[in-house]
Amino acid sequence: QVQLVESGGGLVQAGGSLRLSCTASGRTFSWYVMGWFRLAPGKEREFVAAIWWGIGTTSYTDSVKGRFTISRDNAKNTVYLQMNSLKPEDTAVYYCAADRNPGTGRVAGAYDYWGQGTQVTVSS
Repeated sequence: QVQLVESGGGLVQAGGSLRLSCTASGRTFSWYVMGWFRLAPGKEREFVAAIWWGIGTTSYTDSVKGRFTISRDNAKNTVYLQMNSLKPEDTAVYYCAADRNPGTGRVAGAYDYWGQGTQVTVSS
């Protein structure tokens, strides 16, 4: 089993920045991809970004490209999401997830483990 714990959410004004962290514990060697998803009220869960743990390849949804950066610290078993130039439409609960298989990284249903989520609120 893998346990994921997110932190770093909060309230920020539009144009501001936040950095989310997700630390894994348990069988931390047992995934290929870690991703960030978000869920806003009245919307479906949305892929945000993913990183392939071994090689560091990243993937982003179009709406965050150039503003968000996903990275990882292998020694700390932690994945980060640096969010800059935040917009009110980025407001959501952000979840990190881990996938044991080398998939596309964009499909929520493919992920095996999920964190509890952290709220990000961007005021206009």
